[in-house]
Amino acid sequence: MSATFRLTLAQLNPSVGAIEANAALAYDAWTKGQAAGAQMVALTEMFITGYQTQDMVMKPAFYTAAMAAISALALRIKDGPALGIGGPCLQNGQLYNAYYILAEGKIAATVLKHDLPNEGVFDEKRIFAAAPPQGPYRIGPLRIGSPICEDAWHPEVAETLAESGAQILLVPNGSPYHRDKADVRSGLMVARVVETGLPLVYLNMIGGQDDQVFDGASFVLNPGGALMAQLPQFLPAIAHIDFVETEEGWRALPAEKALLPEAYEADYHAMVLSLRDYLGKTGFKKVLLGLSGGIDSALVAAIAADAIGPQNLRCVMLPSRYTSQASLEDAAACARALGCQLDTVQISAPQDAATAALAHLFQDRPADVTEENLQSRLRGLLLMAMSNKFGEMLLTTGNKSEMAVGYCTIYGDMNGGYNPLKDLYKTRVFETCRWRNATHRPWMLAPAGEVIAPRIIDKPPSAELRPDQKDEDSLPPYPVLDAILDGLVDREASVADLVAEGFDHATVMQVQHLLYISEYKRFQSAPGTRLTRRAFWMDRRYPIANRWRDQG
Repeated sequence: MSATFRLTLAQLNPSVGAIEANAALAYDAWTKGQAAGAQMVALTEMFITGYQTQDMVMKPAFYTAAMAAISALALRIKDGPALGIGGPCLQNGQLYNAYYILAEGKIAATVLKHDLPNEGVFDEKRIFAAAPPQGPYRIGPLRIGSPICEDAWHPEVAETLAESGAQILLVPNGSPYHRDKADVRSGLMVARVVETGLPLVYLNMIGGQDDQVFDGASFVLNPGGALMAQLPQFLPAIAHIDFVETEEGWRALPAEKALLPEAYEADYHAMVLSLRDYLGKTGFKKVLLGLSGGIDSALVAAIAADAIGPQNLRCVMLPSRYTSQASLEDAAACARALGCQLDTVQISAPQDAATAALAHLFQDRPADVTEENLQSRLRGLLLMAMSNKFGEMLLTTGNKSEMAVGYCTIYGDMNGGYNPLKDLYKTRVFETCRWRNATHRPWMLAPAGEVIAPRIIDKPPSAELRPDQKDEDSLPPYPVLDAILDGLVDREASVADLVAEGFDHATVMQVQHLLYISEYKRFQSAPGTRLTRRAFWMDRRYPIANRWRDQG
């Protein structure tokens, strides 16, 4: 009779710093595996602490508490499956990113991470020591090798495990989302399978943590790269994977294969999940935002309503003398379609009062952007007052195009605790609105249907801070602007590269200038959902005071 092995995969959502709650979540997953007859239950990288902890994991009181929680959990893991769980480990004065194997009431094995990522959002060389490659551990009939996350992105660790007797690879991950990341992971893991000839289990966590979103999408491969199981993206899941020993070695049996969403849905789900978790993990239950009648605030309202329910969203219209009737109607229609509260606060009187207060200082100077920004800052002031009074987190609504070139007012429309659109270019904002109008999923809490009226999507964007104002008065058309920004920001292209691609030199220079002089605004901006490899914050770290310019 062939030997068999059941592995329970727990694709779950731990919270950074919630050590006791994470341990309880781990134990609950273990009981589910025990009930299913599993021989091992696997959790993800750094599960006991949540991920990423950044510098907090270097605090002795923190890593000591995490290690104590692992030891306490080990005492409970008896008469059932082993439990694999990630956490910090202090050995010989060095702190490691570790994967613990708990069995029979004790820590049966400890795997230490070898390859430490140090690019993009990762700074693991700053906080952990790198361990030498190690051998596999045994559970029942099976020798398992566990490259920890980055360890599986390179050949060395997996090859060492295969050469030292591993029969399958179980890869625990804390791998954050960016657009098309699932394809990148799949390609790399197929390479490890081809190189080693071993089945591979890629197990990833889910959940939002500040700007990052962990999207799950765990999967199982057999030798040759055959996909045997696929867990959903962005959703929690418990899956029981059966392995059988054959003449060619251990093989995974077919299991359920969830469909992964296309890019627009994946981005939207990432924005919804990141906002929901940012609120939940910081203790906020309700939000508010300024609903202007424009497309950006309408999309943020839809994301918020889908994340926490329309009943927990307050929209506020703050009209000035330059606000059009169409904008008033569009904001009301959006709030009505979403089913959320809409309040109105007029800013004309505060604007007049502020203008009068400054008149004796400004009397010899013509009106300019100062008076425009005054309106935005009055809106920010009033929205923050409401946030304080009602205990509702203020959301800010600037898209990546605006954040890139500073087409936003610091201490005004940039006010807020979180920005779901921070890494979404304006051209994708339009298409995302169209996608949401045509699509509804069970994880969305707002109504189905056309929640953002086509008139909002189709009208020329305007800040409405002066008569007949249009965004294109100050900026290149958004398709041109976003294409140039994709070059300068996402691809680090030179001015010469972009001119060679057909863009006007003067326009590229204008956009580059705006990009660099706006760094101080981004430095003070709210965190927001990371959707690309080059999001503003940890992916792209530029100096604020910077006199260099690429002249092309």
